[in-house]
Amino acid sequence: MNLSRRSILRGLPALALPFPALVRPADAADKVKIGFLLKTMQEERYQRDKAAFFAKAKALGAEVVFDSANNDEQAQLAAFENMLSRGAQAIVLQPVNTGTAGSMVTLAHKSGVKVVGYDAMLVNGPLDAMVMQDSWAVGKLQAEAMVAWLKAKYGAVKGNVVLIRGQPGDSNANTMSSGVLEVLKANPELKLVADQSHEGWSPDKAMATTENLLTKSGNKIDAVICNNSGMARGVIAALDAQGLANAEKIFVAGSDADLVNIQYVAQGKQAVDIWKKIDPLAETAAEIAFTLATNADKDAKSLVKADRVVNNGAVDVPTVVTPVVLVDKNNVDSTIIAGGFYTHKQVYGK
Repeated sequence: MNLSRRSILRGLPALALPFPALVRPADAADKVKIGFLLKTMQEERYQRDKAAFFAKAKALGAEVVFDSANNDEQAQLAAFENMLSRGAQAIVLQPVNTGTAGSMVTLAHKSGVKVVGYDAMLVNGPLDAMVMQDSWAVGKLQAEAMVAWLKAKYGAVKGNVVLIRGQPGDSNANTMSSGVLEVLKANPELKLVADQSHEGWSPDKAMATTENLLTKSGNKIDAVICNNSGMARGVIAALDAQGLANAEKIFVAGSDADLVNIQYVAQGKQAVDIWKKIDPLAETAAEIAFTLATNADKDAKSLVKADRVVNNGAVDVPTVVTPVVLVDKNNVDSTIIAGGFYTHKQVYGK
């Protein structure tokens, strides 16, 4: 390759489905090869992403080259280069660093390979298409649930709020957080006492942040909103040590609907979590990647019927958006369990 890994990283400043006619049958003579590169397998949900993607790709007759990067930018670049060398005809990419991942798209384009963004929009790169959950809605749903909780507890929308963000500068973390900040702005008696990012979306670092805030404030925190479920578990661990892991005492919101968090919601330890439906996300990404791989001479904008077009700082990206659902103690059965995401026994232990 003409560009070294180091120079690529240094060089940057940083649902609608494909039309049925474009999808070839599973018994097509030459097997299509598509890459699926996740930033991590740290969170429980990613086993579901992988399984759903593989199942859809197999049904389409495609071979999948899979890897994950343990939230390591250099490791992800190496894995991406490997997918190109192994002949991937389209790559679905969930970037570790949304600010620098555009270099990988540029590299892929030099080889005639299209790239589909997954879950987190990379910026300042010529991305061909994007499939993501409605991150714009996540933070707003969390914060609106917090407002209702505060009204029920205090009879007014007032209190000290903590925002626990994921990877610093990550576009998905910023998008989710923007929904929280929008609701806070509309309720001036809410005080944002901390707005903290966490490398690697680390639950341990989220726990440490919460411990420090509890010490500094004398436990005077009313609500903690987290960008994902893993960090919410870290927050719950810190609250538990102070006897505060109770949804009637402190409002905690997560996002990803990991099993432990849904159990916490059912038990009354955590107020809400956001269920991001994984199958539509992964299946749609596989379908779009297959379509792009089998129509390499056509522009992605003509192949993908998008829900919206999002400018990522470099290009207008056709974007498919899948829904998210707020889960609380009152609707666990009618959402998560009725939807087949977890069984009653998994959630309640019986």
